[in-house]
Amino acid sequence: MLIGIPAEITAGETRVAITPETAKKLKAQGHTLRIQSGAGVAASVPDEAYRAVGAEITDAAGAYAADIVLKVRCPLDSEIACARPGSVMVGMLNPFDASGLQRLAAAQLTSFALEAAPRTSRAQSMDVLSSQANIAGYKAVMMAADQYQRFFPMLMTAAGTVKAARVVILGVGVAGLQAIATARRLGAVIEASDVRPSVKEQVESLGAKFIDVPYETDEEREAAIGVGGYAKPMPASWMARQKLEVAKRVAQADVVITTALIPGRAAPVLVTEEMVKAMKPGSVIVDLAAAQGGNCPLTEADKTVVKHGVTLMGQTNIPALVAADASALYARNLLDFLKLIITKEGALKIDMEDDIVAACLMTQGGEVKRK
Repeated sequence: MLIGIPAEITAGETRVAITPETAKKLKAQGHTLRIQSGAGVAASVPDEAYRAVGAEITDAAGAYAADIVLKVRCPLDSEIACARPGSVMVGMLNPFDASGLQRLAAAQLTSFALEAAPRTSRAQSMDVLSSQANIAGYKAVMMAADQYQRFFPMLMTAAGTVKAARVVILGVGVAGLQAIATARRLGAVIEASDVRPSVKEQVESLGAKFIDVPYETDEEREAAIGVGGYAKPMPASWMARQKLEVAKRVAQADVVITTALIPGRAAPVLVTEEMVKAMKPGSVIVDLAAAQGGNCPLTEADKTVVKHGVTLMGQTNIPALVAADASALYARNLLDFLKLIITKEGALKIDMEDDIVAACLMTQGGEVKRK
């Protein structure tokens, strides 16, 4: 099978869909790899590293002429125009972008969006959302520490004692848990909030305090359980009580990291402008939901701004700031997915009885397959 890996041209995208590690494994399986020159440079992988494991270095046209094209981000129109009709494209193709899927279908591409993989144990090794959220949670804390004008840990010095930073994490999924762990390593005092009661034990095991808002009705308890690994929208009664509790913690916080996001939906507002006004001057908010409107209405996508004395960071592609490791994890996700659609003999096989393959298939035969 001829597999092509073009360079990403979306603004700010530094990741690459293959690393020398995964390239070597694909070569060992008998595949031919064509990688666009310079595709891995921003992720600290020079062309020579790919050549060393047997990959061919080519131009964009050569990469897109392959049977299977591996991507990080959704292709732009200029990239779709380069793709060969009937070929397969695999990547983070945004399954909620209906117009984007229509363009892929019109180009006669068979496409798979790995974000659509089910949240099951079998699909964990292909879970690109989790692998990249893990990176984002780590980097968010490092970004906050860089902007925050004080120490994170408590320090006892000859000039006096410096108090530890107070960090509040809102949303305790993969990114939130990694943010807790990273902030803890830096010596911060951490509190965390989530609508799902099941995460309380995880939060406390990492050394943080869980902001507990009791459930008063069966409706609230049912919504808190969530579905498919994601929280469901909570009843207004619980949200009002949580808002009061969170507002108290946010007012005392030095750093707030918000991570609440459900794919395909606008981000819920967790930190209001009134809460920002109540924060201490010099405090920092890192909004990981900026790409979908933000968990704070003051957040500006892809900008760092200061409002009411608080620094708000709204970078929409944080994993790209840790390109080497983000690419390594993503490339392994792709490698495991390819095992489901390529036979041991090297032939393409799309098994619609496989729940992962069926869930990820977006377009085929000129049609959009996603329901």
